[in-house]
Amino acid sequence: MKKSAFLFVLLLSAAGSAILAPSAWGQAPPQRIEITAQRFVFKSGEVTVKVGQPVTLVLKSADVGHGLRIQALDVNIKVKADETGEVTFTPTKTGDFTGRCSVYCGSGHHSMSFVLHVVA
Repeated sequence: MKKSAFLFVLLLSAAGSAILAPSAWGQAPPQRIEITAQRFVFKSGEVTVKVGQPVTLVLKSADVGHGLRIQALDVNIKVKADETGEVTFTPTKTGDFTGRCSVYCGSGHHSMSFVLHVVA
């Protein structure tokens, strides 16, 4: 009898966890977008996401220190040479938002740009 009571409590506990899990509320995990920064370009240079849905931008440096700043969305990631950094946020407005490299990386630094398209 003790074994069946234990299993019952265990099942209730698991069911409770499923009820409280964010995915059960309809909120999907963040969309993960990987961007590689390399003198003097971002690969992928343009990405489209949906307004109101969480996004994780993952910035990888392929050579020297780089950054990605999207001022209008208050996003700023900085990475050292051959490192990775990330930031998670939820876009609250639609539009095309330009990001720039925020760490000086050489003579072509000012030409580095990234566009985040946020759609409904």
